[in-house]
Amino acid sequence: MKVELKQVLEDEKEILKNLLEKYDYEFSQWDRRDVNSLGLYGYRYLDYYWNEDKRWAYFILVEGKLAGFVMVIDLPEVDDRDTDFQMAEFFVMYKYRRLGVGKQAFFKVLDIHKGRWQLKRHPANLASVHFWNRVISEYTNGNYEIDEAYPRTEYDDGTLGDVFFFNS
Repeated sequence: MKVELKQVLEDEKEILKNLLEKYDYEFSQWDRRDVNSLGLYGYRYLDYYWNEDKRWAYFILVEGKLAGFVMVIDLPEVDDRDTDFQMAEFFVMYKYRRLGVGKQAFFKVLDIHKGRWQLKRHPANLASVHFWNRVISEYTNGNYEIDEAYPRTEYDDGTLGDVFFFNS
């Protein structure tokens, strides 16, 4: 299965916006976020990916078909640890899960962005917990840290996030 990352161009922003709605809908089961008056979640940082440096958005393509996205920023999730990159958002559509697509996309983005990483996950999203434990351990050969319920990492539901620290 051929997995590729393609940087999202500004004229493809609407496609990413549509995928973000699907991602936020799914994630709302854990963070308990509501839609706005238009029935949308919205992503307030979307325009920043073309207005600011050091933000990167990629489509995940499988055999040329849209399968998800990866969004990377240089801002730390927690500011008391040095970081070069943070995984802002990561989404693989259901059809492509459990086929190695997420792992391949994750490894590819780490190979593009070499440095110190932070990655936050919601502890109630058990599929995500298992996925990130496995792929981060594999990529780093077990050389990473994880701080569970890290202070100042609240999701919309008040749950503290678990934060990984590792190098690529």
